[in-house]
Amino acid sequence: MTERRSPTIRRRRLGAELRRRREAAGVTIDGVAERLECSASKISRIETGHTSATPRDVRDMLAIYGITGPECEELVQISREARQKGWWHPYGAVLAGAYVGLEAAAHSIRAYEQQAVPGLLQTEDYAKAMIRAARPDFTAEDVDRRVSVRRARQSLLKEDDPIDLWFVLDEAVVSRPVGGDVVMRAQLERLVKAADLPNVTLQILPFEAGAHAGMDGTFAILEFPEPSDPEVVYAENATGGLFIEKSDELRKYVFIFDHIRAAALRPEESVAYIAKLAKEPLWKARPRGFMSI
Repeated sequence: MTERRSPTIRRRRLGAELRRRREAAGVTIDGVAERLECSASKISRIETGHTSATPRDVRDMLAIYGITGPECEELVQISREARQKGWWHPYGAVLAGAYVGLEAAAHSIRAYEQQAVPGLLQTEDYAKAMIRAARPDFTAEDVDRRVSVRRARQSLLKEDDPIDLWFVLDEAVVSRPVGGDVVMRAQLERLVKAADLPNVTLQILPFEAGAHAGMDGTFAILEFPEPSDPEVVYAENATGGLFIEKSDELRKYVFIFDHIRAAALRPEESVAYIAKLAKEPLWKARPRGFMSI
């Protein structure tokens, strides 16, 4: 399996390796900080992958742990790669770069979406309409930049080693005409086409399922090809999102996703339903002004 080269995942992996060696050496974070004359928070953020470490930082930390030679040089090289800029770097002002970096390295994503088609499957017109509605303060340039990012991210679907996607979409996602009739029909047709890919599985969670395990909100579980890179959950919210990495919380989200997909229509039923909606959309069947009745 070819590993996608993401500086985000290298920073995360480097931090885990440094933490493992510190613990094996019996040294505390405070002890490292004192020796390096820096703050304990800096060491902690390096170990959690939230801050890049310079090659000199890595050499100095490993010297404290008694690590030299090829093992040291390998980790120093990872630190160099972790400090490179990902393709998404120029768009840092318009997206959650940490998530895109993890997505770029992921082997698979399992996700539940309540309101919108996932970015990896959006058409350009749908993406524009959704962004404009969600962020009326954005300029046309802001919208175009975000759409460009979505297009670039979608290359993950058709690489030589494409990402595996399993999306469960609430029925609301395919029932609300984002961008109007023409735009939404085209989006539904895109979903049907995407489901033909061997690496994409789509399910619809119907309204009649009632209350379900995913009512707390949208989330994505990212899995990576290397055993040394543990899964991470990204729970989305209005201000960006939250990364969840604790093993007990990860297990909870895997449990929730399994229950959601069990309650959803089977993949073949889901795709047939989406195809039907593209021809006979629900928003066309509802009488105008029904909310005033």
